[in-house]
Amino acid sequence: MTNVFYRAVNKKLMEVERGEGIYLYDNEGNRYMDAASGAAVSNLGHAHPVVLEAMMKQASKVAFSHLSRWTSQPIEELADLVAELAPGSLNKLYLVSGGSEATEAALKMARQYYIERDGQSSKYRIISRWKSFHGNTIGALSMTGDGRRKKYTPLMLNFPHIAPAYCYRCPFNKTAENCEVDCAHDLERCLKVEGADSVAAFISETVGGAACGAIVPHKNYSKIIRQICNQYDILMIDDEVMAGFGRTGPMFAIDDFGVVPDIICAAKGMSAGYSPLGAVIASQQIYDTFKNGSGVFVHGHTYGGNPLSAAVALSVIKVLLKDQIVENCRRVGEYLLAQMQEKLLPFSFVGDVRGKGLMLGVEIVKDKVTKEPYPVAKGMAGAITQTLVKQGIIVYPGTGNADGINGDQFLVAPPLIITKDQADELVTGLMRGFTEFEKALK
Repeated sequence: MTNVFYRAVNKKLMEVERGEGIYLYDNEGNRYMDAASGAAVSNLGHAHPVVLEAMMKQASKVAFSHLSRWTSQPIEELADLVAELAPGSLNKLYLVSGGSEATEAALKMARQYYIERDGQSSKYRIISRWKSFHGNTIGALSMTGDGRRKKYTPLMLNFPHIAPAYCYRCPFNKTAENCEVDCAHDLERCLKVEGADSVAAFISETVGGAACGAIVPHKNYSKIIRQICNQYDILMIDDEVMAGFGRTGPMFAIDDFGVVPDIICAAKGMSAGYSPLGAVIASQQIYDTFKNGSGVFVHGHTYGGNPLSAAVALSVIKVLLKDQIVENCRRVGEYLLAQMQEKLLPFSFVGDVRGKGLMLGVEIVKDKVTKEPYPVAKGMAGAITQTLVKQGIIVYPGTGNADGINGDQFLVAPPLIITKDQADELVTGLMRGFTEFEKALK
């Protein structure tokens, strides 16, 4: 019996005892490679001494102060450092407690921006993509485009969705050879149908995360989106809650696509799981519009700008820079992706292995030729995840990616500190688990 209301109330969970580097240990002493970084969170692994020292140092000074009255040195220093790292003129940092809060804050910021700019505005809707995940609060869930929204549809805001940037299952039946990036141009179609005068922003994950398993769009996708946003006077919001701060190779995933958005949402890797934190990084233009308007963003949270979380994030980002962790992510990520494609694609149930940096995905299919998925009732993602646990490998499963109901995949997103030898260890564990799983299938 337990008094904890777990997400899966009938699921028996392992009990974690401690973490060290890229490994977690249960209460019976068994070791597991945290090849999911929790949920692409623990970018520096577990028990990093520099971060722990920064956490203790700040906690001994002040752990909480409310941002309506107090600022603090960690907040100011963190904002300055993020301003140096973020693309273009994205240099204003609005701190919250997590990813859903970040995307929800961006939604409200986009709405109020047009009110501040024009005095009044009909712009309030946010366009997003199907097969996307932007968070679990109602506004964030309204922007989300996967099965997590179904039970709460009556509560959803009336926000439009466009086609996903999903090359393996192209919604326009194109291939790499004849791709015209129709998925990006679908934004213009939607704006014409819905009316751009009601739309405040378009939000997307530069590299898709939990909803589809590390889908990487066409190289010109973000450039086309940027052009359309400019043409129709809507903001471009880049959701990097999962990808930001090094996960895909550069500091921000958008850096590899030659585009500057108007807003970036960040969380997970920013504090690497050592303290809850999320952020909206806004452009100078957006900030100045508020400053020269009412002077107040009508939004806030109790733990926004928490000095302890800010000190932790500041320490995490300094380690990323000092130890060249982002460069390690790109280098080891390229090696790991090549190894996974070589060793895992031959298995009968593996349809695709994809990704960027250390955000990698494996899609499971019933038929490799037709890409037919297994029925959701089979629970294939959960089954293979449990098989891999026996091999000491923890991955991050997902479902519904094929058609909203069926389709299985999982993310491989180990801490960015993983070495090449540990990547080999990971691939070996995956192969052992896949071999056992294939025998069970037969």
